[in-house]
Amino acid sequence: MAYNFVNELQWRGMIHDIMPDTDKLLEDEVVSGYIGFDPTADSLHIGSLVQIILLMHLQRAGHRPIALVGGATGMIGDPSGKSAERNLLTQEILDKNIAGVRSVISRFIDFEGGEPETRALLVNNYDWMKDFSLIDFARDIGKHITVNYMMAKDSVKKRVSGDGDGMSFTEFTYQLFQGYDFLYLYENMNCKLQIGGSDQWGNITTGTELVRRKAGGKAYALTTPLVTKADGTKFGKTESGNIWLDADKTSVYKFYQFWITATDEDAINWIKIFTFLDEQTCNDLIEEHAKDPGFRVLQKRLAEEVTVMVHGQDAYETAVEASKILFSKKVTPEQWSKFDQDTLLEIFEGVPQTTISRYDVENGIEIVSFLTDTTGFLKSNSEARRALKENSLAINKEKFSEDKVVNTSDIIADSMILLQRGKKNYFLVLVN
Repeated sequence: MAYNFVNELQWRGMIHDIMPDTDKLLEDEVVSGYIGFDPTADSLHIGSLVQIILLMHLQRAGHRPIALVGGATGMIGDPSGKSAERNLLTQEILDKNIAGVRSVISRFIDFEGGEPETRALLVNNYDWMKDFSLIDFARDIGKHITVNYMMAKDSVKKRVSGDGDGMSFTEFTYQLFQGYDFLYLYENMNCKLQIGGSDQWGNITTGTELVRRKAGGKAYALTTPLVTKADGTKFGKTESGNIWLDADKTSVYKFYQFWITATDEDAINWIKIFTFLDEQTCNDLIEEHAKDPGFRVLQKRLAEEVTVMVHGQDAYETAVEASKILFSKKVTPEQWSKFDQDTLLEIFEGVPQTTISRYDVENGIEIVSFLTDTTGFLKSNSEARRALKENSLAINKEKFSEDKVVNTSDIIADSMILLQRGKKNYFLVLVN
C-alpha cells in the first residue's frame, strides 16, 4: 500500500476517536470505508473538504472510498451539533442538491481509474430506503437498538435536556437511519469502516452496534476533530458567507484569499490537514515561516496547494495575479483581460463606485469633466486640474496626460474603469 492510513492521519492531527483494532484492519486487508455527505445545499463548502480529503487519503493508502450522499437521511436532517429542528427539504430541492454534491465529490475521488478493488463508489441511501416501509423498518431494524442506547448519545441528550426546543421523533430516528446505512453497506458492499467528524461518533457507533447485533459482524469507526479557527470564529465562514468549492458560488480569488489571509496559528494546523505535503515538508515550512513570519511562506504554500487541488493550476495563477493588483504600480491591458467584473468587484470590495452610460464613453469624455461632472470622483474642476499637475492620477493603474479623453479603450472587464489618486484612493466606474 502507498502509505499507512492511520499513521498518516495521526501526524496530521486528524484523528479524534478511533475504534480499537481499526489500524490493524487497514494493515491486514483492502478495506471499504465510507463517509456520508448531507445534501443541504447544491454544492459543498470547505467545511466538507476535510471529509473529501479523508476519502482521498483512504484511496491513496490502497483502500476503497465510498461517498454516500444522504438522499434519504437528508429528508430528516441530522440533529448532531444542532439546537433546533432543521427545515425539511422538498424532493425537488433535494434532487438538485444531490446532483450538485455528486458533481463536487467526483472532482476529487477516482471513480473510474486505478485498481478495481480501490475504485471509489458513489451511493445514495435513498436507493435502499425508498421501498422500506415503516413497519418493516421498526420490526427488522428498530428492535435491535434500545431507546436507552439512543438517548445516551450526546446529540440527543443535549436536545432533550433543554438545549433548544427539544427534538421531534423525526430527528430522533436519524441515528437509526444512519446506523442502517452502515449495516446495508456492510452486508452489500463489504464496507467495514465509517469515517466522519467528531460530532458524528454517536451516529457512527450506532451503525457499528447494529452491524454487531443484526449481522453478527464487526465494523469499525474513525472520527476527526472538527476544524476550528484560532480566533474562535467558525471555520469556513466569512462576513460574506460560506466559502464554497464551486467557483460560481465562491470565486477562485475569494477562495484563495481565505487561505492566504489565515493566521499563523491556523496555517500551522491547516497545512497538515488540507494539503498532501509530507511530514518533513510541512515541518520545514513551519520552521522557515517562524524565521520570518512577515513573508508568510506558510500561508502562500497553503493557499497554493488548496487552490490548485480545488480549482486547478491556471485558476490559482490567475488568483495570485488578482491578489497583486492592489499593490502593483502598473497593470498591463493583457493582465486586465484575465479578470471578469465579479472578480474585480471582489478585489476592490468597499471601494466607492458610480455607474455611467456606455453611450457617453463611446463619444469620448474630456478628462476633467470625466473626473468631476461624469463620475464625481473629484469635487471640482480646480481640484481635478491640480491633481493632473501633481501627476497623482491614474486610469486602470496607468498615468495619463492633461489632454486625455476617456473612451471605450479604457474599459476593463467589458464593464468598468478604475480611477486612482495616490497609492490607495480608488474609485470604480461601472459602465452600462
